[in-house]
This record gives sequence, C-alpha cells and structure tokens, in this order.
Amino acid sequence: MTQETTSPIRNTDDTARALAQDVITASRLAALAVLDPTTGAPHVTRIAFGLAQDGTWMTLISDLSAHTQALRADTRAGLLLGEAPGKGDPLAFPRLSARVDADFVTRDDPRHGALRIAWLSHHPKSALYVDFADFSFVTFTPLTADLNGGFGKAYKLTASDLIPTQS
Repeated sequence: MTQETTSPIRNTDDTARALAQDVITASRLAALAVLDPTTGAPHVTRIAFGLAQDGTWMTLISDLSAHTQALRADTRAGLLLGEAPGKGDPLAFPRLSARVDADFVTRDDPRHGALRIAWLSHHPKSALYVDFADFSFVTFTPLTADLNGGFGKAYKLTASDLIPTQS
C-alpha cells in the first residue's frame, strides 16, 4: 500500500511575497553562511543587514573577518533574515532563507556614496567605523529563497518574487 504525501510547500502568491518583503524590510541583522576557502566547510556568522534606497540588500563588513575572506573567494552565500520578538516560540515567526550572490562595492564605485547614506540612516552607530579602510559595502543579489511564514506556511520564492514592490 502506497501512502500519498502532500507537499508542505504552498503556491507562492501575493500574500507570501508581501510577507517576504515585510521580513526583508524589518531585518537589521542576518545570519550569513559562506564556504571557508581553505577547508570548504560551512561558516556562519551574524552580520548587520540593510537596504539601499532602491531595495538592494547590503551589509558593511571588515576585511579582517573570516566571512569577508570567504566571500572574496566565493561570492555564493546564504542569508537568514527574520527576527523573533522577545516572547513566544521563535520558530512560530516568519523567516526567510535566501541564496544570494555577493558583490563588493569599492570606494571609487559610483554606488558607494548612496550605499553609505542608506547604511547610516539605518545603522547610525556604524558612523564610528564606516570609513575605516578595512570596511567594505557588500551588496547581495537574491537568487532564490525559502519563506517560512509560521506554522504550515512554507513557500519557495524566485528572484523575481524578492524584488521590492515600488510604492
């Protein structure tokens, strides 16, 4: 006797896309997963996260960190976005696991000034080190994502699902 199984993944709809955008815009921190260039083993760290004016995903990281060296060697990465409130089961709240491609933005890149302004508007305390020579902005291009919208609400998202809606 064969038991029929039903996929837990729901069809991606506008409600799921809106929830993903809510998670993205509310996130100030993210877990970043990279591959260690020496061993190939996974390495996960916490980073500050933000959005540029146009909705581009971004962070500010130091060349001294292991995850920066890993991203310079292999731009493929994973980001986990979504912060649970102080109370309740953290797994009951929405989160987004995204596969991304990283791009380092040099200081002479025309995008640098706008990224700096956007970053400081959301992370003002980083003004203490944003201009240090070892810090770089990194933008992330989301490729695909898994959205867990809470119990029984799982979705697969494409890159086009993750593009911010213009209001």
